[in-house]
Amino acid sequence: MVRTAITRRMTFSSGHRLYNPGFSDEKNREVFGDCSNPNGHGHNYVLEVTVSGSVAEDSGMVINLKDLKRIVAREIIDKVDHRNLNVDVDFMKDLIPTTENFAQKIWEILDRSLGKGLLDRIVLYESENNWVEIRR
Repeated sequence: MVRTAITRRMTFSSGHRLYNPGFSDEKNREVFGDCSNPNGHGHNYVLEVTVSGSVAEDSGMVINLKDLKRIVAREIIDKVDHRNLNVDVDFMKDLIPTTENFAQKIWEILDRSLGKGLLDRIVLYESENNWVEIRR
């Protein structure tokens, strides 16, 4: 079976504070630097979602990109855009909102939502210099 991959790219803005409540303020500054600012800071994130599978004969698609956009928007973007990851996003509760933790949660949600093993890869860009990639 030949697998074909297709990617949808979406953007959103979120704020967060990297902070471990078990650490002292000094230890948080040591570990997280400026990212532990008590008032937080923000990022303009880019999320790439890649699905792969067989191309359906009747549509010529692995997935309709309109459907992929709708699912990613409903499950992720609508919940995180212009939100504080520490306090406004239920699926990030009790997690330090590092890019690694954030990407892992996005993967879990989209893998479940897309089903059928379609999710192949996500890339979450926190900035043009920092990103996380998760692959099946």
